[in-house]
Order: sequence, then C-alpha cells, then structure tokens
Amino acid sequence: MTMRWAVSALFLVNGLLIGSWAPKIPVLMERLGITEASAGVIVLGLGLGSLCVMPLFGAMVAREGSASAVRLAAWLVAPSMIWISLAPGYWTVVATVVLFGGMVGGMDVAMNANAVAVERARGRAIMSSCHGFWSVGAFAGAAAGGWLIHRFGELAHAVIITMAFGVVLVGALPRLLHDAPKAGAPKVPLRLPRSPMPWLIGLMAMAAMIPEGAILDWAAVYLQREMGASLSVAGLGFAACAGTMAVMRFLGDGLRRRFGAVATLRVSAAVAMAGLVLAGVSTVPVPAIAGFALAGVGVANMVPIAFSAAGNVPGLGAGVGLSVVTMMGYSGILLAPGSIGFLAERLSLGTIYLGLATLLLIPLALAPLARTADFQPPDT
Repeated sequence: MTMRWAVSALFLVNGLLIGSWAPKIPVLMERLGITEASAGVIVLGLGLGSLCVMPLFGAMVAREGSASAVRLAAWLVAPSMIWISLAPGYWTVVATVVLFGGMVGGMDVAMNANAVAVERARGRAIMSSCHGFWSVGAFAGAAAGGWLIHRFGELAHAVIITMAFGVVLVGALPRLLHDAPKAGAPKVPLRLPRSPMPWLIGLMAMAAMIPEGAILDWAAVYLQREMGASLSVAGLGFAACAGTMAVMRFLGDGLRRRFGAVATLRVSAAVAMAGLVLAGVSTVPVPAIAGFALAGVGVANMVPIAFSAAGNVPGLGAGVGLSVVTMMGYSGILLAPGSIGFLAERLSLGTIYLGLATLLLIPLALAPLARTADFQPPDT
C-alpha cells in the first residue's frame, strides 16, 4: 500500500463512520423519545465537539506533522459508535456525540493535511479522489446502516462498523506519508492569516458544506417523517447523495485539469442548486431521493477544489490556508444541521432545502477564487 492509497483508505473509513451516523439519528430519536429540536441539540453537539478539537489537531499537524495527528485521532474515534449505542439517556448520548464529533473532526483536519502533503510529493492533484473514497465509505455506511440496525440491532451495527474501521487502520496507518518537520527546523508560527483570500475561500467551502450536512443529518428524517418512508428507504436519501458524490469525485481531478477549477466550480454549484430544489418540492420519496442524488453530483467537487485552492494561495503556507478553510467548511457541515432541527419545528424540511439552494449563490459568486486550485492551465 503506497502513501497515496494509505491516505485514501483513511478517507474511506472516515466516510464509513460518518455515513453510519446518518441512519442512527432517527433510531436515537425513537429510543430516547425526543423531538426534532432535541435531536438538533445532539447534532449540534457533534459540530461543537469537532470545532473545539479541530484547532488542537491543526496545531499538532503544524508542529508534529499530519501522520502523527491522524494516527492519534483515528484510534480515539474508532470506538465512538459503540459508546453512543451504549449511552443510556439523552444527556449521556449528547456527551458521547460531542466526543465523537471532536475526534472525527480532528481526523478530518489531519487526513486532509496528509492528502495535501501527498499532492506536493507527487506533484499532481489527488484531493477530489480522496474525497471520492470518503463518499464511497459514506455511501456504504448510510446504505447498509438502516438494514444492519433493523436486522441486528443498534449495538451490533456499531460493533460491525467499529471492527471494519479498525482493520483498515491497522493496514493504512503505518504506510502514511510522514511529513513531520525535520529536527532543528524553525517552529511554524501558530497564527491566523491576515490575507482575506483564505477566509473568502473558507466562506465558499462553508456554503458548499452546509447543504451536504443538511442531507447527511436530516434526509432520513425528511423521508421518514414527512413522506412516510420506511427506515430502509429513508437511509437511501443520504446514500444517493453520497453515491453520486463518489462517482463525480473520482472524475473531479480530470474535470479540473480539462476545464479549469473555476468553470468546474460554477457548473457544480448550479447542479447542486437544481438538486436541492427538486428534493425540496417533492412530496413522495422517489423524486426527493433523485434530488439528493443530483445535489450530490453538484456538491461533489466544490469542497475538494476549495481545499486545493487554499493549499496553493500565493505567499501563504499550504497548512495555514488549509486550516482556515477546513475550520470554516466543517463549521458549516457540523453546526448548521443542528440549527435545522430547531427550524424544522416551525418549517418543513422541504422548505429548508429550498432555502439552502439559494445559499449556493455564494460559491457561484466567489468561483474566480478557485483559480489557485489549477495545477496546470485548462485545455484550450
């Protein structure tokens, strides 16, 4: 296993873990007897845990290298699904989800930093395909999760996912690219960049990731509670999104080389908007699932392009730009879905998905900033 495939394997199992979380939300709601607003607190806890821990792992990446950071985060997050399944009450579930969010957030920062290091070592883009492996894992976790829970129960599902996660870690972690600073190298200053460029790219990533998070955390609830779908069908909402995201992300590096990052980002934003509108106006599961699939086609390459753009901002270290964009982007995917739980008390989730479509006007307007993601000029 080469360093390129090792980091891809980490994206795969990170996606598996996150995808397995999606069908768990309605199960927790039923087990605990809670409303959408109370479930929103749980989802918000996941986001707060991630955002509190991400800076710590960002600092660790800067000082010790991404391989050390991702190794620590991965082993700490491994048993999280089991702890969530064993938590007996509402607040213990919230606490375990906060810990889960913290460790999965730390792993996100570190593995994206390792992917940037591999890009530099190889001299070619791999970020979109790495995120493609994440989508494959998320698709598998979301698609199989509902069936596993229905067939074997919540705890057995958690044990199966944890075992699969651990097996991949054993094979991948020793083969990561080791990018620790050389002995005697000057310490990286841990300060925020003053240039507006990474902050604007981060805003673009945030706007792209909020709809992705809304589909991850609320598609199953939308299909089950507002359309009467079964748990197995409800799990297909995010699975459809993750599946199309996977396909498009494996194509993404080639599309970016052919058409350029700016054009790819613009078309992606327009397609994602169309998918969210279709999901939002649907009244039965099939077209809604198709809308989520179309949204996945559009969202697929927006975030990888933003990450690559941040890692190549002129005059700014790749790690510095990436840390800002990662934090801002993941704040969208982690925090906004929690707020949706409160909005869902007053608005239908369909209306919320329509509103999220307008949010993608931000990356559409900021698309020219993605030009730094091009490793070579687009074909003419």
